[in-house]
Amino acid sequence: MSPSDFTVPSKDRCFEDYVPGAILEYGTIPLSEAEIIAFAQQFDPQYFHTDPAAAKNGPYGGLIASGWHTAAVMMRMIVDHYLPTSASLGSPGIDEIRWTRPVRPGDALSLRITILEAKRSTSKPDRGMVRALIEVLNQNQECVMTMKGMNLMRCKTP
Repeated sequence: MSPSDFTVPSKDRCFEDYVPGAILEYGTIPLSEAEIIAFAQQFDPQYFHTDPAAAKNGPYGGLIASGWHTAAVMMRMIVDHYLPTSASLGSPGIDEIRWTRPVRPGDALSLRITILEAKRSTSKPDRGMVRALIEVLNQNQECVMTMKGMNLMRCKTP
């Protein structure tokens, strides 16, 4: 399928609206140097996330965002655009999270979500599991993070 969005608004969306093969694109959220430093100071205080001068001599040649900051930005976009408002039942976990390229000050992040599988529960038929490949892209469409997410969602009909 080509890049698209759901035909049903988030508030009305349920398990059945997540079709394997669908590709969904959302974004963008820009990251400033101040935001990168503030997040890192609180949650990941490694010098290449918090100190621009020291980071110049580090392994990345400059300041980069924490991978966890990238994941938090991704989660914001998932909640805003992808998850159903009332049918979301949480997630049992994620698989294969990878940070593939540094995120730098001034980068603007977006998402590409490919729905891999939608499987209704046999033990709890009022819900289903949706598995998706989530790619976080920078403004040049370069992939900076990937993961496979799983979401439990209520079905329209049990």
